[in-house]
Amino acid sequence: MDQHYILCGLGRVGERVLQHLHATGGRIVVIDNRCTKDDARLGGAELVRGDCRHKETFAEADLAGAKGVLIVTSEDLINIQTALMVRHLNPQVRIVVRMFNPNLLARMGAEVGNVFGLSASALSAPLFAMLARTGEALGAFRLEAGERRQIAEFTVADDSPLVGRTLADVGCAHEAQVVAHVPVGQTFLSADQTRQTFLSADQSGQTGMSAPQEMLRFGPDVDMAAPLAVGDRVVLCGEPKRVAPVVAEGENESLPELLWAGTVKRLGRMLRRGIAMIDWPVKVCTAILVGVILISVLVFHFGMKNDTLIDAFYRTISLMATGADMRGDQLEPGAWQKAFISILRLMGTALIAAFTAIFTNYLIRANLGSALEVRRIPDSGHIIVVGLGNIGYRVVEELVHQEESVVVIEHLPTNAFIATARRQGAAVIIGDATIREVLLQANAAHARAVVAATSHDLVNVEIALLVRELNPTQRVVVRMNDTNLAESLRKTAKIRLALSVPELAAPAFLAGLFGDRVRSIFLAEGQLLAVADVTVQEDEHILLENPLGELGRMFRFTPVHRAGPNRHAKSMQAEDKLAAGDRLTVIVCLEDLQKLSLLQR
Repeated sequence: MDQHYILCGLGRVGERVLQHLHATGGRIVVIDNRCTKDDARLGGAELVRGDCRHKETFAEADLAGAKGVLIVTSEDLINIQTALMVRHLNPQVRIVVRMFNPNLLARMGAEVGNVFGLSASALSAPLFAMLARTGEALGAFRLEAGERRQIAEFTVADDSPLVGRTLADVGCAHEAQVVAHVPVGQTFLSADQTRQTFLSADQSGQTGMSAPQEMLRFGPDVDMAAPLAVGDRVVLCGEPKRVAPVVAEGENESLPELLWAGTVKRLGRMLRRGIAMIDWPVKVCTAILVGVILISVLVFHFGMKNDTLIDAFYRTISLMATGADMRGDQLEPGAWQKAFISILRLMGTALIAAFTAIFTNYLIRANLGSALEVRRIPDSGHIIVVGLGNIGYRVVEELVHQEESVVVIEHLPTNAFIATARRQGAAVIIGDATIREVLLQANAAHARAVVAATSHDLVNVEIALLVRELNPTQRVVVRMNDTNLAESLRKTAKIRLALSVPELAAPAFLAGLFGDRVRSIFLAEGQLLAVADVTVQEDEHILLENPLGELGRMFRFTPVHRAGPNRHAKSMQAEDKLAAGDRLTVIVCLEDLQKLSLLQR
C-alpha cells in the first residue's frame, strides 16, 4: 500500500491543514472521534473514527506504512500523549505536533527525536505583524542566522510609480527577489478558490489537483525584462523593511508617516488625561481645601496689620497643616481674628485629614501609568495592537523588533504581558477598544494600521467596524478563530485582512512533514510553494559544476538567500557557482521539492 499521511484531529486547525494536504496528491487518513464519514470537510480523505491516544486506532490507520503524522487537536496533553505513543509504535515516522508551548517537546530530549512541535500563535503572529506593516503577506520565515524574510504579493494599481518599470529593476532597487508574476489579463485562482478546487477534485475521485502552470510565471519562467502594467500581480521575497515600500508603491497606497506631537502638546495631553482620571471626591475635596486657603489668605492680608500676601499664606498653612502657636498675644482681647483663627484651625484639621484619606485611597486604586502613557502615543503613523494575549504579545514583539512604533490597548490591567510590552518600548493603554473614546485616545484614525487580536471573534469584528467608522480607509487586520467567518468578512464586509489563525498556521504544519530543511509552505496564486534549505556537499557535482541560474532552471527554484559555512551572505548572481558548505535557501513548487530531496540524499 502506498505511503500516506495521518491527521489527528479535525478541528479548526485540522480542517485547514487537511485542505493543504490535499494539494500534495497523497493518500490521507483522518483520525477523529466526532467526525462522520459523510462529513464534507473530509473532501475524499479516509476516516478512522476513534481516540488518537489508543493503539488500536493507529493500527486501523496503518501507522506502520505512514509517511508522516500530524497531531493537531486543541489539547496539549492529548497531543503530547499521542506523540509519545506514535513514537513508541513507529520510531521512524515524522511527527508534527500542535503545542501551546512547542519548546516542551524539545526539552524531553533525544527520546522523542524527529518530532516537530509548532504553536499556532507563534506561527500566525509574524504574518499579522507583516500584514499590519505592508497590507500583504503570503508567508514569513527565518533564515539560519535568524534574519526574517517576508513573502508578499501585490497588484499594480493605477498611477503606481512601478508602472513601466521592469521586474529586474524593481527587485534590484528594493533588494528583493521576484518569486512569481501574473501578467494582467491572465486568470488565476485565489487562495479560497484553490481550496474549493482541491475539495471538489477529491470528492470527484481525483487527487492532487494543482493550479495550471500558465496561470503563474514562477522562478525561471519569470521574464525579468518584462515591464509592469496596471493589473499585474507580483510575488516578492525579501526583508520586511525592503518589501513594505515596494508593496506600498505597487498598490499606490499612501500611508501616514510617523508623527510625534511637540513637547508642550504631549505634556498638555498627559495633564488633561491625568486630571480626567481623578475621582470626583478628590476633585471636590481639593476644591474646598484650595478655597479655604484662598479665603484665609485674603482675610489675613486685609485683616492683620503688616501681613503681606506671602505672610498671610505662611500664617494660613502654619495654622491648618501644623501645630504652630496661634500667636494670640499679638491680638487685642476679644478680637474677631481670634475667632477666625480658631475656626480655621478646626477646619484645617478636618480638611487635611479628609483630603489625605481620600487622596491616599485614590492613589491606591488609580492607574496613573496610563496617563503617563499618553505622552508616548504618536499623532500618526504608528501601529495599534488591541489585545495583549498570546498572539497579541507576539505581534507586538515582531513589530518592535522591526522598529515600528507600537501602541497597545488592553482591557485587563492585571495582564501579565503589560510590563514586558512596556519594557520593549510599546505604549500600553488600559481600556476597552470597543469604546470610541479609547480608540480616539490611541489616535486610531491616523494610525498606520490597527490589529484586532483579542481572543473573541465578535469583539474583533466590532473593533474593526468601529475603526472603519473613524477612518473608512484605515488598514485593519482582524484575527479570527472561525475560518468561515473570516472568509465572510472578506467577501461581504469588505474587511480584506480578516484572517483566521488556523488559515495562517496550517501551511507551517504541512511544512513540518517535509523535514527540517523546509522552512515554510505558502499558497501563491493557487500554487503551493515551499521555502527549503539546500546544503551543498562535496560529492554533489551537479550543484558544484553548474551556475546558479542554470540550477534554477534545472530544479525550477528561485534562490532567496545564500550563505557560506560561516553564515555570511554571499552573492547570488546567475553566473555564480556554489561551493561546498554553502547553504542555499530557495522557493520551489511543492511538486518539484522531491527533486531537491532526492539530490540531497
